[in-house]
Amino acid sequence: MITILRLSAVLIGGPRYWLLPLVPLLWLALQAILLVTGRKTGFEAAAAQNVLVGTPVSALAVFLGSRIIAGELDEHTLEIAYTVPGGAHRVWLGKLAAAGLILLVSLSLMAVLTFTFFTGFPFVQALYGAAQGASFCLALTMGFATLFRGGTAGIVATIGLLGVTAAIPPFFALLLRISPFWNPLTVQGADADQLLAMAVRNRIGYALVIAALVALTFARAERREKMLSG
Repeated sequence: MITILRLSAVLIGGPRYWLLPLVPLLWLALQAILLVTGRKTGFEAAAAQNVLVGTPVSALAVFLGSRIIAGELDEHTLEIAYTVPGGAHRVWLGKLAAAGLILLVSLSLMAVLTFTFFTGFPFVQALYGAAQGASFCLALTMGFATLFRGGTAGIVATIGLLGVTAAIPPFFALLLRISPFWNPLTVQGADADQLLAMAVRNRIGYALVIAALVALTFARAERREKMLSG
């Protein structure tokens, strides 16, 4: 199992895949520079989940998602995956697991450093919220990249969709309530019971959405003639 994960990580991240979890730390370094130079005065606990941890790790997730299936198309090795005993999905599951492990390591490092040097926050709650957003970006980019048969196209489609929903006020208002990046610390005027109900709906709902995205993507990718045509 460890060998499969290591080889899968090499396929999606290259021989120096172990550097990928460290890339989001550059974001924290930038924030530290802004604090030291006085361009920022500090961060509140509500900023930890998305501003400090979630955003850079989600960007890494977008990159990894573009590599899981479409990376083989870009490198012209997809036809080899269809010859794997048991089905090509076994290859993609290995890559998905490796990508998830890379993201988990990165999230953990980011959360610990954020808690230590920037601001205190509900650690488990914020870590799960950031992980949900990153997982959604991973699955969505993998789906778009498979649909459009190109890693770059998948990245552009994901960024475009998230950007449009954030830029249009009605969509943005809706996004704040049902977003994969939903942060309970930013909710105003809700009592404990309401907040719990919102959290349960959001977390369970997105677990199902992410699972559905992965299943639909694999179903699309299993259509060998469609994926290899053109």
